[in-house]
Amino acid sequence: MCLSPREAENIIAARDRSGKTVMVAYMRRFAPAFNEAVERLPELGEIRYARVHDVIGENRLIVDQTAYVDRPDDIPPEAVEARWTRRAELVREALGDVPEELQWTYGLLCGLGSHDLSAMRELIGRPQRVAAATMWRSGGYLVALLDYGDFMVTYETGVDDQLRFDAHIEVYGASGSLRVQYDTPYVRHFPTTLQLERTDGDAFERTVVRPHLKDPYTHELEYFHDAVTTGTTPKTSPEDYVQDMELFVDIIRALQSGS
Repeated sequence: MCLSPREAENIIAARDRSGKTVMVAYMRRFAPAFNEAVERLPELGEIRYARVHDVIGENRLIVDQTAYVDRPDDIPPEAVEARWTRRAELVREALGDVPEELQWTYGLLCGLGSHDLSAMRELIGRPQRVAAATMWRSGGYLVALLDYGDFMVTYETGVDDQLRFDAHIEVYGASGSLRVQYDTPYVRHFPTTLQLERTDGDAFERTVVRPHLKDPYTHELEYFHDAVTTGTTPKTSPEDYVQDMELFVDIIRALQSGS
């Protein structure tokens, strides 16, 4: 939604003054397979471990094969420089003075990572603390260990040059596990699937559930329409996003202490 706490406060204040609806566009949280995972999580028993994984190829690798994109080359250099200056100022508001590679890592979290960690929070809640974190390749790759008290979660993310999209959340319970597998959002109607594994007596069962082929963006827009027309508060509210931003900052602080 934004890069700094001040921006978040301004957005919330503007919403309250106007009486309008603000919803953060976390389309992954509206995929039917994800919603079914939330409903069926108790079937796993006590959570023992979870893994949040998002290592993908650069977006352009997929976009350029599936759509025509006009990339203008006549943007004035001073406008580009002004954009980066504003970005640096906002990141500084959030983090203070940190090395440039930590600024890039924060940008990765606010972009790609926001989808992962937001969905993680809805599925299993917010971690108690960031136990450890490390990054490499100038902040382009990151691994964090998140402490939930009774179990730990590993979060791993990065961007490479492979023409594929591998993003999933996997939760291991005492007697079962589930995995929400996402595909690229840049090709319409690629389904999000729910993979379930359960032990029942002597039997081990593995199933794959594809609740619907309707695009998650469509589900998201229908949800937004309902929130606007009924006046209900969306689950992906600005306040909900603030929890993500606080977690981003906690990860950066863990990186600082680790270094």
